[in-house]
Amino acid sequence: MRVINLIESVTRRAGWCGAVLIFPLIGALVYEVFSRYALGRPTMWAFEISYMVMGAIFMLGMADALRVGQHVTVDILSLQLGDRSNAFVRLAGYALLLPVLGWLVWELSKYALAAFESNERSGRSAWNPVIWPVFTVWFVGFLLLVLQVVAEVLKSLAIILGRSSGGEGGGKG
Repeated sequence: MRVINLIESVTRRAGWCGAVLIFPLIGALVYEVFSRYALGRPTMWAFEISYMVMGAIFMLGMADALRVGQHVTVDILSLQLGDRSNAFVRLAGYALLLPVLGWLVWELSKYALAAFESNERSGRSAWNPVIWPVFTVWFVGFLLLVLQVVAEVLKSLAIILGRSSGGEGGGKG
């Protein structure tokens, strides 16, 4: 399906962006360790950069993890069921999850906008950076998760309706 392919293309790219962020995270931490122990001058920004970048890695990667079936699942029941029955179970789970995710995305959008408008700062270090970019990444990450859940719903429906085999892409949820 075109919609599924489009969503999963976006999800895959976001996951790739999250994965690439490991390099600046490593760079910042290596620099901090060197600066602290070799130069005797710790940075005032390394702590905040590390939690912000690590959060971005997780937020940008969670939808891609769903796409490839890497979220934690309990397979006791699903191993006993066929593809259509598993699709029904996944569909029920996604039906419960989507409203919660929708509410979360809505609230995160308001939170990010309020932080941007007020120029909110972290207050966790002497560096004290603006925090709206972090909240924006949270919003984007959960929005991507909503989109991927929609793709998983469409895949489950295709299996239920007999339009797809159960063996394609992730699908575990």
